[in-house]
Amino acid sequence: MVHETIDRASFFADIRLVLFGGRLAKRQVEGLSAILDGWQARVGEGDRRQLAYVLATAFHETAATMQPVRETLAKSDAEAVRRLERAFAAGRLATVKTPYWRPEPDGRCWLGRGLVQLTHRRNYEAMSKLVGCDLVAEPALAMRMDVSVAILIEGMRRGSFTGRRLDEFFADAVEDWQGARRIINGTDRAVLVAGHGRAFARALRA
Repeated sequence: MVHETIDRASFFADIRLVLFGGRLAKRQVEGLSAILDGWQARVGEGDRRQLAYVLATAFHETAATMQPVRETLAKSDAEAVRRLERAFAAGRLATVKTPYWRPEPDGRCWLGRGLVQLTHRRNYEAMSKLVGCDLVAEPALAMRMDVSVAILIEGMRRGSFTGRRLDEFFADAVEDWQGARRIINGTDRAVLVAGHGRAFARALRA
């Protein structure tokens, strides 16, 4: 599906009302614009439904801030680690067997960072090759907007997170908004993120 260039004024006017309560902060506009710019640079126009689901994923994973965030929305790695440890001790992270966030001796840790929560050393290693910067040597690079946009877009296009790719769910006559959550996190919040994706798709057509 190839479309005409996105009318950004209409897009922002529409999505502001539908998902952002009628107001977009400067940093939210910057984040949305960075994703749109990154998509255009890496994909061109492409399938606009895929772009909509990328935007919806960032909206969900960043708690609507549209800025790279740490897991638990902590302001520092140390605070994120403390929050994760408390949740783990309380049994609220039942699916976690090995606490991936615990710092290594040199202080590096592999907690979730970015527009999509990149976790575990092996994923930092894989995404380093994909986006062309050493996230293993400097994990905090995943918090830089341009790097985070690249991780978000390329990871979802290439199936880097779970092995599932955007084009499995949006291509020609295929359109599976709910199933697309498997690109990131199984079926967790699949219906919610699907609704966000449809909202972004309508705004992109505005």
